[in-house]
Amino acid sequence: MEIRRITSALQKKVKEAWEVRKENFPPFIQFDYPTETKPVSLTGNQCHLDCAHCGGHYLEHMDSLDSLAKQEKNKYSSCLISGGCDSSGKIDFDAHLEELKHISNDKKLNMHVGLVDEEEIPKISQIADSVSFDFIADQETIKEVYGLNRTVDDYIKAYQNLRKEMTVLPHICIGLKGGVIAGEYRALEILKELGAEGLVFIVFIPTKDTRYENCSPPILEEVIEVLTTARINFPDIPIHIGCMRPKGRYRAELDYYAVAAGVNKVVVPTSFGIKKAEELGLEIKKGEECCIL
Repeated sequence: MEIRRITSALQKKVKEAWEVRKENFPPFIQFDYPTETKPVSLTGNQCHLDCAHCGGHYLEHMDSLDSLAKQEKNKYSSCLISGGCDSSGKIDFDAHLEELKHISNDKKLNMHVGLVDEEEIPKISQIADSVSFDFIADQETIKEVYGLNRTVDDYIKAYQNLRKEMTVLPHICIGLKGGVIAGEYRALEILKELGAEGLVFIVFIPTKDTRYENCSPPILEEVIEVLTTARINFPDIPIHIGCMRPKGRYRAELDYYAVAAGVNKVVVPTSFGIKKAEELGLEIKKGEECCIL
């Protein structure tokens, strides 16, 4: 397969982003294959929101706490704790707090908690090694995708409160609004002001039996534009490409240009991402856990 050529202007920006990376990071890249991380849903496949891009689909293949208890603990070293949200946009972990404390005694936990209340954060900090936080900076997206009566300020406040207590990695889903770029650049502007330990990018996937199933992924060049902007504006923090991104040719080309634009981690890379890393002279390191851990 031949990688598509992008415009000369975008190619120039990709090279600029690569130079920024070279100036701020050693010449290695990490490719994560998270076989050591168990994904766990606290709510099964149930989610009150029935979001336009997910509809509970991505919860179906996660373990439950009951099934986790029956597995050999030495077969994994960490857990991704997630689940469906309630009507306020948060995941109710409180009912499972004791079980999660027990797991956290010998396993690392990366937790999705959503728009958690400030008073709940100390409980999370007792058990979580890190928090993955979906950062949304577009009011229409919040309403259309999640159906939430919440604001961008609610996301900002929750992010700030979480950061006071623990390591938080904001996640930006490029094209979340049905494949349309809406709020991604604003999210970068806000995070530039607030600060971040790192950035994780995922990309909208049209998913069967959801309200967005007939949408298309965001235009690849627009995704590359977001990634290069992030690398240039956040020169010295790690940027990750997470596991959620379209497959096939799209994924191969995305990985190729993401590596070229100076990302630090890619989860389950395609051969084209690996090849580009080799062409750039990057030492390849491999991880076996969620890219946040």
